[in-house]
Amino acid sequence: MHIAITGNIGAGKTTLTQMLGQHYGWEALYEAVEGNPYLADFYKDMERWAFNLQIYFLNSRFAQVQRIRSLTYSTTIQDRTIYEDAFIFAKNLYDSGIMTQRDFDTYLMLFDTIIKAVQPPDLMIYLKADIPKLVHQIKKRGRDFEADISVDYLQNLNNYYEQFASKYDHGRMLVIDVNDMDFANNPDDFNSIIEMLNKELFYA
Repeated sequence: MHIAITGNIGAGKTTLTQMLGQHYGWEALYEAVEGNPYLADFYKDMERWAFNLQIYFLNSRFAQVQRIRSLTYSTTIQDRTIYEDAFIFAKNLYDSGIMTQRDFDTYLMLFDTIIKAVQPPDLMIYLKADIPKLVHQIKKRGRDFEADISVDYLQNLNNYYEQFASKYDHGRMLVIDVNDMDFANNPDDFNSIIEMLNKELFYA
């Protein structure tokens, strides 16, 4: 199976991907954040680097999907999906005037070509978090390149995530409100996620 975790910056996707991978013995694939050659530059000058960053992420995600398809006999859990690249991040950059019409059109042409060769996840897990939770998590992990992320930027992304979740029709989606959760440090919170996930995986 292909399980994917979606959610805004700071929602806890990477941590939960790691924890679920360990719990179930799944192979975990992570977003290309560490070592990404554009991310730090993007947060300093979004207009200059928006297109470059989105192309990098799109290519990275497509490579992950190809790898997932090659792993015929194992279950994979993926940190963020290719759908978010286009429907949330690139769209937000375009609607905000950060990405030009020309770059957005070029990006969508490439995305439309790639998506024809992509199969959706068997299950999408959406980690729903409000701005205070996201800001707290971002500050807690202390990545230098995320220090200048604005609340307005996070709120815009949250709005797009809500739209994406409400219209998602590519397969099953499990929505988990993580505002009052600390699954990384509280075993009860993590166990509640396991219970919800087991119902989706084994009893749906």
